[in-house]
Amino acid sequence: MKIALDVMGGDNAPKAQVEAAQRAVKELKDLEMTLIGNEDEIKKYLTDSKGITIFHTNEKIEDTDQPTTAVRRKKDASMVLAVREVKEGRADACISSGNTGALMTAGLLYVGRIRGIERPALAPMLPTIDGRGFLLLDVGANMDAKPNQLLQYAIMGETYMSMVRKVNKPKVGLVNVGSEDGKGNELMKESFSLIKEAPINFIGNIEARDLLEGKVDVAVCDGFSGNLVLKSIEGTASALFSILKKEFMSSFKNKIGAGILKPSFKEIKKQLDYSEYGGAALFGLKAPVIKAHGSSDANAVFNAIRQAYEMVEKQVVTIIKDELTKMKKEQEV
Repeated sequence: MKIALDVMGGDNAPKAQVEAAQRAVKELKDLEMTLIGNEDEIKKYLTDSKGITIFHTNEKIEDTDQPTTAVRRKKDASMVLAVREVKEGRADACISSGNTGALMTAGLLYVGRIRGIERPALAPMLPTIDGRGFLLLDVGANMDAKPNQLLQYAIMGETYMSMVRKVNKPKVGLVNVGSEDGKGNELMKESFSLIKEAPINFIGNIEARDLLEGKVDVAVCDGFSGNLVLKSIEGTASALFSILKKEFMSSFKNKIGAGILKPSFKEIKKQLDYSEYGGAALFGLKAPVIKAHGSSDANAVFNAIRQAYEMVEKQVVTIIKDELTKMKKEQEV
């Protein structure tokens, strides 16, 4: 298996990417990595080149670039070249920590959608109190979704959680303003009716406040709502730890208490750490394209690589195709 990695995107590039790639080829069986970026910069951190190929380029897409324009004009950008490695069959999957919009554009332009998929979904794994995590889709690939698209998100999310995360009969919920049937706007009502008839373990509506409790394994929503949920969770977690840190440093007595509780807080922080879950996959494309967080360290990039590896190994894209074909045939009967 070969995975292409854009080493120039993200706050900690290329150090985090190179370190993660070296770890990945050692820990993941039969994996080869293609590192795409400035060769001189890559070699500063590359201590073992076994299983690693360097694809040199000086060009990169900046976070401030307009996504569509950048992808079309910067054809030799590291991100674009990583996606093209997949399109041209030299890689089975690709990963970038760079410009999210540009990666979505490149994925659609070069890799393309699975036949029958109306819109792709950007789907990160997010933490839960019990440590299992849940998949949230969509978080911004498609702001104005339609009921059938949310149905497809539910099918794709259920397939991923079952095959990659190994969850038995994943619980799928529709993010809504209330848990009762019939809640929400027309999009939510129509989506509820469609998903209810799908061959998945649909438990109905779920409110955003219940997501971190682990009540569902897959949370489905339109990209606008999903992005608000994602940013709210990230912001709340960050604010909570800032408040705790400030309080524990406020007095000598509190500092002593903080020292005693330090191991416990480290474990709590780990449970709420996005880096333990990998990146956000672009579901609905013909091959795995993973968006790692822009601030990803080496551990986060490694988990994104492992996520892509498992998606290829478990043939998630093929299974999604089969499930959609099966569902379409059942609807026609």
